[in-house]
Amino acid sequence: MELIQQVPELSAYLAADAAIDHGHPLVRETAAQLRADRSDAYSFAKAAYELVRDAIPHSVDSGDTRVTWRASDVLALGTGICHAKAHALAALLRAEGIPTALCYQRLTDDDGSNPMIHGLVAIHLPGASGWMRQDPRGNIPGVVDAQFSTSGERLAWPVRPECSEVDYPILFAAPHPAVLTALQTAPDRPALWRTLPTDI
Repeated sequence: MELIQQVPELSAYLAADAAIDHGHPLVRETAAQLRADRSDAYSFAKAAYELVRDAIPHSVDSGDTRVTWRASDVLALGTGICHAKAHALAALLRAEGIPTALCYQRLTDDDGSNPMIHGLVAIHLPGASGWMRQDPRGNIPGVVDAQFSTSGERLAWPVRPECSEVDYPILFAAPHPAVLTALQTAPDRPALWRTLPTDI
């Protein structure tokens, strides 16, 4: 899929904001620990991806009803839905100077019903010819097998156009406002499911 850069300056994808708070001490410390034994951007990005994918359970999989949205909180509490985990990965990568964008998909049930917006990231490694999407949602044996890859996407779910699913090609420098508002205002995950947008 060809990604469309939303903001003309690559530096926009290194910025900190309320959700991608890579100036927070916990984010900086975690990024520094990951970087310590890795001399190149690729190995660091892969390690950060695997940390967020594997060490922070998706709250649906774990049954955790807490809602996180700020990267530092995702790392501190060890929980989040796909959007929150994308914020955490973006913060870790931006903390070490790797431009990272937020991306979205519209996913549905097999019959096209119950649409939901799924969050992931795209990264721009030094020397790379373009952006590469990565999905840190978290794997489920036999169901989801997302992998860090720079030679072809290994996402949690490839979209199915026949089910009205959509890959949004825009590279967002900050979380989509409707997604962020839903995360910030939901008292718990059941309430969040009622307020997350179904299209962007």
